[in-house]
Amino acid sequence: MTNSPNLLVSPTSSRSVTETVNGSHKFVIQGYSLAKGMGIGKHIASDNFTVGGYQWAIYFYPDGKNPEDNSTYVSVFIALASEGTDVRALFELTLVDQSGKGKHKVHSHFDRSLESGPYTLKYRGSMWGYKRFFRRALLETSDFLKDDCLKINCTVGVVVSAIDCSRLHSIQVPESDIGAQFGMLLENMEGSDVTFNVAGEKFHAHKLVLAARSPTFRSKFFEGSEEDREEIVISDLEPKVFKAILHFIYRDTLTEDVDSATSSLSCMSLVSDTLTAKLLAASDKYGLERLRLMCESHLCKDISVNSVARILALADQYHASELKSICLRFAVENLAAVMRSDGFEYLKENFPALQSELLKTVAGCEEDCSSGGKSRSVWAQLSDGDTNSRRNYASWEFQFRMYVKGNELWGHVDRSSTAPTDPKELSSWEGRDAKIASWLLSSVEPHMVNNLCRFTTVKQMWDYL
Repeated sequence: MTNSPNLLVSPTSSRSVTETVNGSHKFVIQGYSLAKGMGIGKHIASDNFTVGGYQWAIYFYPDGKNPEDNSTYVSVFIALASEGTDVRALFELTLVDQSGKGKHKVHSHFDRSLESGPYTLKYRGSMWGYKRFFRRALLETSDFLKDDCLKINCTVGVVVSAIDCSRLHSIQVPESDIGAQFGMLLENMEGSDVTFNVAGEKFHAHKLVLAARSPTFRSKFFEGSEEDREEIVISDLEPKVFKAILHFIYRDTLTEDVDSATSSLSCMSLVSDTLTAKLLAASDKYGLERLRLMCESHLCKDISVNSVARILALADQYHASELKSICLRFAVENLAAVMRSDGFEYLKENFPALQSELLKTVAGCEEDCSSGGKSRSVWAQLSDGDTNSRRNYASWEFQFRMYVKGNELWGHVDRSSTAPTDPKELSSWEGRDAKIASWLLSSVEPHMVNNLCRFTTVKQMWDYL
């Protein structure tokens, strides 16, 4: 038997690629002067952000992290906020120059050679940063501090390694430009078959494009009485709002002036007058769900103690469910301050049903706290401030109302159940009335307990108060 010739086998190849997965976060510290004095080693934390599959946070120490420095410096660190072991990463911290001169203070691992390689964080809570990030006296007279506000930008690059075969032979596919192409169709007005008259300004468009994007337009053009009309009058929108709607329908993006209008908002009482708020209303009218979410995202960035009530009203009115949920949660977490705002009175006068929904949310969070939840209790918030006002009538009466309404117990506050005269016997008194009375007796001033205990029904307690 003769030996068969050796078979030629094509060589295989592979490549190990080590690179960084980068992500950035902008952290605004408003009220710097009020944060001073919180104590050495105590920090203000940014919201968590995700880069490379891990969560991160920025820690700002207004009084410094090192006791030996005696609050001479502010400290800034980037912390690993999720579980992880030996996470290797590059970091960059930038203190933003707010004068417009671009003279930022930058500490960066990027674009330079590191003798010992990337920084390794051993476990959750590990940090990288500077105990002596900036001398505090100099910071407070610099262009980095403006209107009692600091801005810190952070970039994290998580080091990852992988075996990559595909990159040896690859064809680059460009990003989709369908939005730009449809946008040119709108700008050139080529083939347009419908004209909109908005306060005297004319907009040319294409019925098929509008119908494909909006169920409202589809109904108007193919199921309603406006199928054959070549000009349609829009009387309930401003030209700039309708122009922004067409821009979104054709390009699937927001106009640049939406961003600038939202970011320059100075008086939150005028939030309903912003272009973003008007687009939110229009998205609800024309069934543009993605536009609605984009507007929700923009308005979410402007939620504050003074604005939350009005943004909540907008969200409820135009079915922005995610924005509404965030507003309710923010209001609960900052209830004491929100109650003192003009927006809360606005909600009480104009949207009483929505205020009741807020109270129900508060009551639900109170139960979470009482069962071991991490959120700060509402009563703890309402008790903040000077000693004389900690348990004033407005505070506990408000909480009693929202507790009862929030747990749908109002129907149980009646004359059907009697209360024991001794508060110690409340534990044996079954039913929801007992829960209400027990809460009430523990909330009022001590000298009022005896007065309440002489009543035989919860209703009598309530009427007395």
